[in-house]
Order: sequence, then structure tokens, then C-alpha cells
Amino acid sequence: MRVNGKEMTLVNNQSLLQFLETNGFDVATLAVARNGEIVPKSSYDAVLLCETDTLEVVRFVGGG
Repeated sequence: MRVNGKEMTLVNNQSLLQFLETNGFDVATLAVARNGEIVPKSSYDAVLLCETDTLEVVRFVGGG
């Protein structure tokens, strides 16, 4: 699976939420696109990933 342009290992039957938490992402401060489509935060636990998926993970950063 590709995440932000890098190959990453995926555990079988892993949800998007499990993948993000296992890999140290703070789900409260990010947005995810899976295969070019934005995934609503409310669906992170229901979305099952596969090896052919491409994820783009974007973190929100405050400033001013």
C-alpha cells in the first residue's frame, strides 16, 4: 500500500482507523483521501484497507 508516496506494510483486514493508530498518526488532526476520495472521519473504523490502496494523509497545523 502507498501512503503519501511511500510503500507501507498492511496487516490483513485492517481498518483505516487501526492502520492510522498503529502507525502513530493522530486521527484528531488529519484528513485522509483513499484512492483519491476523501474518507469521512466517521467512517475510519468501517473502511477496510487493501494492498492496492493509495492513501494521502494530511495533517492540520494551526498558526497565525
